[in-house]
Amino acid sequence: MYQNFQAELDWATLHMTRTRDALAALPDLSGVRLACNMHLDLKMAPLVAGLLDRGCEIFLTTCNPTTVQDDVVAYLVEKGAAAHAWRDMSDADWSESFNKALAWQPTHLCEMGADLTTRLHENDASTTVKAGLEATGSGITRLGGVAPRYPIFNWDDLPVKEGLHNRHMVGLSAWQTFFQTTHLTLHEKTVVVIGYGLVGQGVAASAKAFGAQVQVAELDPARALQAKYDGWPVVSLDDAAKEADVIATATGAAGVVSARHLDRLKDGAFVLNVGHVAKEIDVAYLKANSTESLPMPYVNAYNRNGKTVFLLADGSMFNLTAGYGDSINAFDVTLAVMAAGIGFIVREGEQSENGLYLLPETAWKKVL
Repeated sequence: MYQNFQAELDWATLHMTRTRDALAALPDLSGVRLACNMHLDLKMAPLVAGLLDRGCEIFLTTCNPTTVQDDVVAYLVEKGAAAHAWRDMSDADWSESFNKALAWQPTHLCEMGADLTTRLHENDASTTVKAGLEATGSGITRLGGVAPRYPIFNWDDLPVKEGLHNRHMVGLSAWQTFFQTTHLTLHEKTVVVIGYGLVGQGVAASAKAFGAQVQVAELDPARALQAKYDGWPVVSLDDAAKEADVIATATGAAGVVSARHLDRLKDGAFVLNVGHVAKEIDVAYLKANSTESLPMPYVNAYNRNGKTVFLLADGSMFNLTAGYGDSINAFDVTLAVMAAGIGFIVREGEQSENGLYLLPETAWKKVL
């Protein structure tokens, strides 16, 4: 994806001043073995490189194979990290990466989606892990079914994370990626946003700002009411699917757009996902029951019964699979909080009782 990797990395690093300061404030990390399960794109490189410079040993896996940038992984391995991650790795290789990361005997975990923690607890094996961080709502949901054997700190629900990245950046970057990928705008288009959590709120607001007619499909009564109070028409997806020009899933749950919904879509409709889970859309149904082509990069066209549906990035996280995700300056805040969170879990955080906690203000407010 990157035309000049080193130049773009230098540019990102130059503008990540909060991350640089947060890394400089970390203690010596010699002896810390940090397994990271996260998106491996350009913006993540300054953090990982900075941790390596502080003496941390790092094993890299990915929370989403479609968002891995191989040149980023190669750069970080050259810097000293171990890794088992590459773009579009198979499900079997992806699953094996979790086993390899845990067999590496990490002392701490930094995760987006709780894959390592879930795998560790499923195996019920002894562990060297002292503490962990979790950065996503879907990961926090998964941890609800786990009795953690070490303290885990949730920083997805911090106001600076949910209010900045979740509410503003995902929606903005999703529609920027839509324009770049399709060469179309949202003018004269009906956009149906599925899910009205913070990500869905941002997706809806950005779509309107870019000229769309926006509707919201939300099953939760409280969130549906909030959408109405925000001025959005709240619709049934069964009904809205027939008229939508663009459907965007933003729930973090699997199976949101089913075969039934896909059959109702009109000719030429676009479907995209910005949630963490790559299974919000029943892609398997489209592949099994349609003729597939690729008219544009990251635009999968499925033709069936004289009707074409365009699935973007094959249903994976669109803004980071086909695009660059958050802006550098916004992600600088995210990375600085992550760096501060790592500093916390390798010190006082690992002394906490086993369980799931919100990352305390004392750990992260100083980096803002």
